Amino acid sequence: MLIEMKTITPQITAILESVSDPEIPVLSIMDMGVVRDVAVEGTEVFIKITPTYSGCPAMDTIADDIKAAFAKEGYQAQVKLVLAPAWSTDWITERGRKALEAYGIAAPLTEEADKEALLGNKKIVKCPQCGSTHTRLVSQFGSTACKALFQCEECHEPFDYFKCLK
Repeated sequence: MLIEMKTITPQITAILESVSDPEIPVLSIMDMGVVRDVAVEGTEVFIKITPTYSGCPAMDTIADDIKAAFAKEGYQAQVKLVLAPAWSTDWITERGRKALEAYGIAAPLTEEADKEALLGNKKIVKCPQCGSTHTRLVSQFGSTACKALFQCEECHEPFDYFKCLK
């Protein structure tokens, strides 16, 4: 359900890619997959975004950041929040997944693997520090509601795991 990048200009794409997720600043909103639709009419840009989960506190900040980024380039942006279809971790780009890992957050697994990991049935969440899957769930909730807190039993470092959301 990602937008087709070929339908927007490289300049518009670059502006959107300059807007970071306020909770994970190494990811752009494009890498997170929250941008659903973009339409441009002259200097007006209409952007639809979907929250990673209903009630996500970052959405107002993201909307303000989008408007500011476009204003800096001479555009007037209107941002609309759309809830359907619901956001999925499948919408995180491959570049975004790699950026999460490099930042120290384990990228989401598949839905089935996620359940096994969060129920403590399997040790499959990879430590972003050392790469070991010898990790354990510490808390169902990490630094934000969409993350769980894990600890590596090899390097002993705690880390967030971005939960799989469908």
